[in-house]
Amino acid sequence: MTWLVVSNGVLWVAVVVLAVINYALLRQIGVLYERVAPAGALMVNRTLENGGPAPALEALTLAEERISIGGVEGKSQLLFFLSPDCPVCGELLPALLSSARAEADWMEVVLVSDGDQQDHAGYVARKSIHLPYVVSELVGKSYGVSKLPYAVLIDEQQRVVSFGIVNSREHIDSLFEAKERGVASIQDYMNKRVETPFVEVKS
Repeated sequence: MTWLVVSNGVLWVAVVVLAVINYALLRQIGVLYERVAPAGALMVNRTLENGGPAPALEALTLAEERISIGGVEGKSQLLFFLSPDCPVCGELLPALLSSARAEADWMEVVLVSDGDQQDHAGYVARKSIHLPYVVSELVGKSYGVSKLPYAVLIDEQQRVVSFGIVNSREHIDSLFEAKERGVASIQDYMNKRVETPFVEVKS
C-alpha cells in the first residue's frame, strides 16, 4: 500500500512538471511568433516605384480580346508574370485562380508571359486557365520583370501599390495585405513597427 501511495505521488509530481514545461514552451512559441516577421513578396525591381503610376499599355489576350494593362478605373489589377517552363509558376496557379475568384469584387487578375503563343495556348488548355492571358515581351520589360514568378498589384487609381517575386500563396496574400495596410511591403510594415518606440500612456 505504501509503494502504491508513493508511486501515485511521483506520477502526480511528473504530471505537474510536464504541465509547467508545456506552459513554458507555449510562452516561448508565442514570443518567437511575435518576433519572426511574416514572409512577404521579395521586392526586386529597378523600374517600378511603390505609389508611382503603373505603366499603361494595351495588349491582346490569347482569346484575341483587347485588354488594358496598368489597371482599370474603379478596380485593382494583379499582373502575374509566369512561364510554362517555370515549375513554381505551375504550382502557384491553383492558389492564384482561387484568389482571383475570392477577390473578384475588387480585383482582376491578368496573366502575362512571352514567347511562342502556340506554346502558351497549350499550357492554358492543360491548366484549365480561364483568366486573361497576355503574351507580350513589352509588358515584362515595361514592368521591370527579370525573375519568375513575379506579381504586381495596381490599385483603382492605376498606381503600383505592391510588387515582388512570389513563390508561395503567402507571398501573393502579402501583396493584398500590403495594399490594405498602405505600405510598400509586409517587411516594410514590420520594420516600421520595430522602429516605432513604445509610448506609455498615463491616465
